[in-house]
Amino acid sequence: MTNPAHIPVILQEPRRHRYLKLIALFKIGKGMLLLLLGISLLFLNARTRWMDFLSSWTADEILMEHSKPMAFLLHNLQAVLAGGTLRATGLLALFYTAVLFTEGIGVYLEQRWAELLMIFATSALIPVEVRHLWHRPGLSSALILMVNCFIVWFLYRVLRRKPNPAPAPVERELAKIS
Repeated sequence: MTNPAHIPVILQEPRRHRYLKLIALFKIGKGMLLLLLGISLLFLNARTRWMDFLSSWTADEILMEHSKPMAFLLHNLQAVLAGGTLRATGLLALFYTAVLFTEGIGVYLEQRWAELLMIFATSALIPVEVRHLWHRPGLSSALILMVNCFIVWFLYRVLRRKPNPAPAPVERELAKIS
């Protein structure tokens, strides 16, 4: 007899594990990049010598003395740095890094709670990505949207699989022993 519920090849046992590991490593990689960004946002602002060096180097490279629009943009950037927006962005990046690491490590270990967390976290970003693609169409935006949609679809299908059989009740075990 054939199984009436067709299981796509991608969801069959050996390949499913491979894709779960690949998705987990993708999320951990994103977390590493975001960790670097968050740390640099938090600590670069505290180093005034670095900021002064970067400002003077940038001013020399873009000939700021001759460009009023560039001077305007750099002064606005300096206001953002002084206002604390950068620190809040760095903290938000570190928080999302923790979420990405939790998702990635949990999915790598094939924990169902992590798969569910990844579905919610990834699907929550899809409307933002659609809006970004609408306003700034591009190949990278479309690719990111497709990858995240695939991740949500794949993990949803993985979660719909039959759960592991529950252990027998204690009474049955005790009956077998006696």
